[in-house]
Amino acid sequence: MNWRGNPKVTGVLPIGLGKATRVMNLVTRSLKEYMCLMEVHCEFREQDVLKIASEFVGTIYQKPPVRSSVKRRVRKRTVYSLDILEVSGREVLMKITSEPGTYMRKICHDMGTLLGCGAHMRELRRTRSGIFGEDKLVTLQEISEALYLYNKCKEEEELRKILIPMEMAFCGLSKVIVDDEAVNSITYGSSLMAPGIVSYQEFKKGDTIGLITRKGEAIAIGKALVDSEGMGKKGEVVKTERVLMDKDVYPRAWKK
Repeated sequence: MNWRGNPKVTGVLPIGLGKATRVMNLVTRSLKEYMCLMEVHCEFREQDVLKIASEFVGTIYQKPPVRSSVKRRVRKRTVYSLDILEVSGREVLMKITSEPGTYMRKICHDMGTLLGCGAHMRELRRTRSGIFGEDKLVTLQEISEALYLYNKCKEEEELRKILIPMEMAFCGLSKVIVDDEAVNSITYGSSLMAPGIVSYQEFKKGDTIGLITRKGEAIAIGKALVDSEGMGKKGEVVKTERVLMDKDVYPRAWKK
């Protein structure tokens, strides 16, 4: 069961730098994908594991393990898929996609309970967090070398290979393109008004919206106050919640 690859790499962990830290909550709230190795505490039939695995797809209820950083109360979570990839002896390799906050070790424990003898999670690797997958992984050694080249030799090439624009975190969000004259007021915390909208993707009231310029630059994250279908030519459309762009990058279009 040789799935582990480089043992120094434990999985996908997107990290934000500077203003990009303000969009990391979008990543942490996005879909997660795992490779999970479960060890069952007794001999079992493969068809039994396959049947039990199918019962964990959909809405499940979990109480976080004793060793967890959250309050131990029953929570509802969604598992989008749970595929058995390989069975070897008492070890079961699974690929699981779920919403954030789902405990893989609790899934292993509960599957073991249904098997009648118990089970535990032996190894876990996160292979995807939102749009970020293993194809974008870099090691700490690569980061160290890139920083050394930049600090000592002023070479940016390796560092640019590692850094990803924070606008990537907007993937999966409905986005609104804002007119240049409305950009600066948003950086001061103003809501986006209907006349300031150039174009948009469909959205519903209450959705998280990414506000961007005509050039694709991230301005802010906001909350939709109306449905895009019912949006008029006047009034507030998106309430600004988190500003990402510096003030006065775009010219001021209002009077004091």
